[in-house]
Amino acid sequence: MTDRILVFYGSYRSDRAGIRLADYVVQALNAQGAEAELIDAKAIDLPMLDRMYKEYPEGEAPKAMETLAGKIRDADGFIFVTGEYNWGVQPGLKNLTDHFLEEWFWRPAGIVSYSAGRLGGAHANLAWHGTLAEMGMVVISSTVAVGQIGKTLDDTGTPIGDAGQSLERAFGRFAEDLRWWAEAGRRQREHRSPPF
Repeated sequence: MTDRILVFYGSYRSDRAGIRLADYVVQALNAQGAEAELIDAKAIDLPMLDRMYKEYPEGEAPKAMETLAGKIRDADGFIFVTGEYNWGVQPGLKNLTDHFLEEWFWRPAGIVSYSAGRLGGAHANLAWHGTLAEMGMVVISSTVAVGQIGKTLDDTGTPIGDAGQSLERAFGRFAEDLRWWAEAGRRQREHRSPPF
């Protein structure tokens, strides 16, 4: 069965270097046989959180929110591609995720972080672990941190140089880990009712 993976990206900046990493993730997953889709928080442009999706009466949520809720429920797993803002998470991506809750439950999530510097968004990567777990996802142990993103991927999201080769090696292991958990979660959701 084909894994349906949503790849979330959350920068609202006009010169977004991380979009090339999000594009790479989608392309790599699709090349491996998954059905991956990019969910760009800037393109969806949900308002600052006032009401969660579940707080709207049925059929009254904004169209973009309703559509995304369906995609999240239908997904087998998620990847969050995140930059680091002052040792923390991107506010656009955090705002998007906070609009939903039960929709995320019992699915694996992987974190791919990046930065212009050498640490590869490690602080944001770590911060997302607790957030995603609190939202009902199983955060896989594998992670990818891309430092010096401009020396790792070109403008089209194609790996370049030694850093690009390193990314490809790391992403292969990461994707295999996510695939294992996606299959395990799918089997459990098919055969068992939720624990609460």
